[in-house]
Amino acid sequence: MQNLYHELQTKPFLIAGPCVIENEDMILDLAFELQKITQKTGFTYIFKASFDKANRTSVDSFRGLGMKKGLEILAKVKATTGLPILTDIHESWQAEPVSEIADILQIPAFLCRQTDLLLASAKTQKIVNIKKAQFLSGHDMIYPAQKVETGGNRQILLTERGNIFGNNDLVVDFRNILEMQKFGFPVVMDVTHSVQKPGGAGGKSGGNRTYAPPMAYAAAALGVKGFFIETHREPEKALSDGANMIPLDKMEAVLTRLQKYISV
Repeated sequence: MQNLYHELQTKPFLIAGPCVIENEDMILDLAFELQKITQKTGFTYIFKASFDKANRTSVDSFRGLGMKKGLEILAKVKATTGLPILTDIHESWQAEPVSEIADILQIPAFLCRQTDLLLASAKTQKIVNIKKAQFLSGHDMIYPAQKVETGGNRQILLTERGNIFGNNDLVVDFRNILEMQKFGFPVVMDVTHSVQKPGGAGGKSGGNRTYAPPMAYAAAALGVKGFFIETHREPEKALSDGANMIPLDKMEAVLTRLQKYISV
């Protein structure tokens, strides 16, 4: 995987999978299917799934299977498919053990200014995907990136996922993409979280997946080549963020159309 970051700098890529690890069979099924779809549609593919969702709206919401079991499943995905792996961490002590499996460490949007978390991630020398906080502008993302650089790591991705103005809604200001592109790191469009309605479904987040594909197409028109999409065979039964997800059986059509918008 030593050339993965170079590939992400130069080719269209997809970060995709379910929001959270529900069980091993589901994870392996999605990984194999998405691998086949991305081979057809021409995307470099990184499998993503969270072992723990520490920022769920309600304390009663499903968080995942925990780090130990979750990493075991992600390691099996990597061993059986050869795919690179992305997963998120929430605390600085998690960076080192998670980096033994993951090729990309993801910093959740709410935590993107946490200095110790960024420095610990940098120290692993793995790619670090920093999701832009819902309360930050694009040009302010230079500071989280600089923290990772201070840790001796320039393998950085910056992800746009919309801004929040209250009232359980997110708005994407595409000027933020243009601002982040100035820093020289690959910019990723988080297609599905951008259509989320945080906390807007009675103790959990809602969303409207209808708007997700156009978010990808618009970002591609601005020169974005990296896309983050959560998917599931049955989004209505997903244990986290199902309202935003693009159904697995729609992914090939969305990605095929998306390639037409990506600038060479």
